[in-house]
Amino acid sequence: MSDATFSLALPTEAHTLALASAVATIALPGMEIHLSGPLAAGKTAFARGFLRALGHQGAVKSPTFTLVETYELAPGGRPLTVHHFDLYRLNNPGELHSLGFEDYRRPDAIALIEWPSRATGLLWPSLTIEIAITGLESRVAQIALRDAAALAGATEFRNLVKKIN
Repeated sequence: MSDATFSLALPTEAHTLALASAVATIALPGMEIHLSGPLAAGKTAFARGFLRALGHQGAVKSPTFTLVETYELAPGGRPLTVHHFDLYRLNNPGELHSLGFEDYRRPDAIALIEWPSRATGLLWPSLTIEIAITGLESRVAQIALRDAAALAGATEFRNLVKKIN
């Protein structure tokens, strides 16, 4: 395991939620977090765990039809906006502009993006998570810290990941 890349077995959904909580610990405003994997891999479960770790108490649904759901949170008493995107229904990367994506890309918000491959070349990932299905409930995640802000939390993240399994 290098400082920037991690692989983690996720035998149950509880492990996926624990990974999401670990990512939430190092996530900072201005970051883009990309979630990739096939249908039913657990991307939305990850998003739910991420948002709950930041204090969201309500339901978390995949924004497949709305394309984006916005959550106004206050972890540690500090305001934070998380925009949860699902780009699965985009037909081409240019549609991201008509969605008004640039208005959501703000230094005071986190963009959590499912299906980032639908907008190749237009996104700037801080952290990527590729989830693969390995069994009925089991998954494996490949996590890459991709920018300076994410890399600054590498040691803390590594220690949190060690506790998951």
